[in-house]
Amino acid sequence: MYPEQMVAPMRADLTDVGFNELRTVDEVVEHLDDAKGTSLLVINSVCGCAAGMARPAVKYALTNASKQPDHLLTVFAGVDMEATAKAREYTLPYPPSSPSIGLFKDGELVHFIERHHIEGRPAEMIADHLIDVFEEYC
Repeated sequence: MYPEQMVAPMRADLTDVGFNELRTVDEVVEHLDDAKGTSLLVINSVCGCAAGMARPAVKYALTNASKQPDHLLTVFAGVDMEATAKAREYTLPYPPSSPSIGLFKDGELVHFIERHHIEGRPAEMIADHLIDVFEEYC
């Protein structure tokens, strides 16, 4: 588990732009079970690809997309372990991966970006892909 003072700025990177942080199993269930509309779930991480690619890509996509998800949600892998494990149940059949990004529509996972689709790619490429996903599903 990482110390809170270390992860606080990484949490804030998403919560400062409107993400609702899910820190307990109950919060995950409340927000993802039968959710209406579209929900973007970011499984956040302390790794460099979260800091350099995933979080910047998500923020850029949200700033530049004409269509937006109705709900912005995040869990923090390696910190809020029970909440993250529960959130990963909703992203099955994909294996656990962080960072990762899922889009749900009416409670159903409709698109998932795994770590291996984030790692080594520029944030702009990931953002452009997310904008296309938002256009299709939101």
